[in-house]
Amino acid sequence: MSSSAATTTSPPEDVRKKRRLALVGGSLGNLVEWYDWFVYASFAIYFAGSFFPGDNPTTQLMNTAGIFAVGFLMRPVGGWVLGRAADRHGRKSALTLTVSMMSVAALLIAVAPTYGQAGYFGAVVLLLARLLQGMSIGGEYAASATYLTEASARNRRGLGSSFQYVSMTCGQLLGLGILITLQRTLSTAQLESWGWRIPFVLGAIFAVVVFWLRRRLQETDAFTEQTAGQGTGHDDGARGTLKALWQHRRQAGLVMALTLGGTVAYYTYTTYLTKYLIGSAGMAKNTATLVSFTALTLFAVLQPFAGMLSDRIGRRPLLITFAVGCTVGTYPIMTALGSASSYWPALGLSLLALVIITGYTSINAAVKAELFPTHVRALGVALPYAIANALFGGTAEYVALWFKDAGHEKMFFWYVSGCALVSLVTYVFMRDTRDATLSRAEAEAVAEAEAASGTRGRAGTVAPAKAVG
Repeated sequence: MSSSAATTTSPPEDVRKKRRLALVGGSLGNLVEWYDWFVYASFAIYFAGSFFPGDNPTTQLMNTAGIFAVGFLMRPVGGWVLGRAADRHGRKSALTLTVSMMSVAALLIAVAPTYGQAGYFGAVVLLLARLLQGMSIGGEYAASATYLTEASARNRRGLGSSFQYVSMTCGQLLGLGILITLQRTLSTAQLESWGWRIPFVLGAIFAVVVFWLRRRLQETDAFTEQTAGQGTGHDDGARGTLKALWQHRRQAGLVMALTLGGTVAYYTYTTYLTKYLIGSAGMAKNTATLVSFTALTLFAVLQPFAGMLSDRIGRRPLLITFAVGCTVGTYPIMTALGSASSYWPALGLSLLALVIITGYTSINAAVKAELFPTHVRALGVALPYAIANALFGGTAEYVALWFKDAGHEKMFFWYVSGCALVSLVTYVFMRDTRDATLSRAEAEAVAEAEAASGTRGRAGTVAPAKAVG
């Protein structure tokens, strides 16, 4: 019997209740974060003229896009600041702080004065809000990834962490749904005048609800043990510091390498997909939007199933399957999508791509968290991920459009494949992290279960001393 199988006895009801609350609290906050992030980009076409004067709508959109890009630049800063906070003051406090920042940011955008009311002061408010959003979402990923992973049962961490991309995708779908609703209930003039503020008001309200929910969360056992002095002897003053992270620079490099292919592929088949179907395949806007909405909905449903599969067979098989599929499949899938001018072929190809990507998205949060010891886990997840995401994920659409403008659109397909290939090499040579023990209590439970059953742990199990930290 394996070590994972040995620890599958049902926990007490209060423990299960705590884990369900952790799952809901961690996931809903992530949903709100990505909802607010998404609606800025979606509603920019309606509020750009409110903050930037002139008769050229392209220039106005470029100005709002420039402010949007600042958010990506702030994500590494947020990953560092809030990852450090999560390692020093707790996962719960960091989760509460991230959703508070996002609530304030959404409210600032909702009440920002227009150019006609206060000149460029409104644009300054918009910029400040985006700085807060960028920092917030940079820290949210690490805080929620760490919390969801640590708060889950050892043999259910893949399932628990999969809800991060479920909530991310649902946040995008919620924003898209509100956009469609407002487009059908308000005129364009009303949307440009005041209707664009509605989604930001809703975002602020959603964040307040999540703030209340997260205040009820309990801290994870791993962090509680550390603060109670039950760690492995590291200097408490070094918790969550860059110096401590430098001691785990190999793992940080692994996070960047395993993120590279996944983040490029994710942004290619989510945010860029609609534009590609419209601009390259010649599909009608409403049809392309429906393809994206349907594909993302089914994509969200897939995540928990893939997470559960990783709890049974390990993380590496899913990661390798993703990387191989993306490396060899991107060119034919994207080429076929470029010729798909109707709904069903485009949906089928999009789903094929998203099924491949699910091998990464469903478990990447758990894999990253399982690489690091407790005292630097949140920062170790946050900073290298945010850097890789800002450099490659945030620029994927720009790179795609740059190749298209240069007349070499298909070179972008090879670019995506190349990024996936780098990650593939990483997956092949890294150890599987499924059996890492993230807390001393977890390690003791595993040892007791193995002693009781007279079995030994799986070959390749991450040593508890390294994992607990």
